[in-house]
Amino acid sequence: MTGSGLPSAPARRRFFSRSVIISVAALALLALAISSLFADGGAHTLDREIMLWLRNPQALNDPLGPAWFEDVMRDMTALGGIGVVAGTGLLFAGYLWLQRRRGDIAVLAASLIGAELISAVAKLLVARPRPDLVSHEAQIYSASFPSGHTLMATVAWVTYAMLLAADLDDRRQRDYLLLVAWSVAAAVGCSRVYLGVHWPSDVIAGWAVGALWMLLLLQLIPRLRGR
Repeated sequence: MTGSGLPSAPARRRFFSRSVIISVAALALLALAISSLFADGGAHTLDREIMLWLRNPQALNDPLGPAWFEDVMRDMTALGGIGVVAGTGLLFAGYLWLQRRRGDIAVLAASLIGAELISAVAKLLVARPRPDLVSHEAQIYSASFPSGHTLMATVAWVTYAMLLAADLDDRRQRDYLLLVAWSVAAAVGCSRVYLGVHWPSDVIAGWAVGALWMLLLLQLIPRLRGR
């Protein structure tokens, strides 16, 4: 950081380089996910293979692993659910309010509300059916593409990590928070496929769209903070 409180030139260059890399990777993943919509009647062959690989070949209604692991996956998938995201978002907004970080509350609200709107509109436009190869081990209420749980987990937990990291000077601590956030997003996405409620390409799209939305939000943060 410079004395003015703005990032130094090397820090800005590092941020720009990371943003470009993440953007390219996210766009590539999104293109891969979208391509699956036009292959094999709406589901890419690899989608089917991965879905079947996670099931007992003798009983497709039985996910691989012990019964307790299914419970773990249901618990994990809840971290991207509307109840958990809304609840943690309100609690975190209260924390920011107590710290008088009103601008960051606007960032948080824009992040979560924007992600929910993007997910809802995309599902409505694409209208992809849910997987029908295996039984669903969790309740479903909407279309399949993209994975809303994955998108919301990516945006919510990365936003929490970024806002918490703003208070930290140690780069290792900031990186650790982001690593935890991305790990949660990865776990939620994998749980959706394991539970049979999403194709892998739905989850890939959720990660990609979430990452792109976060990159766009970073450009809007100064305005949202009123700076």
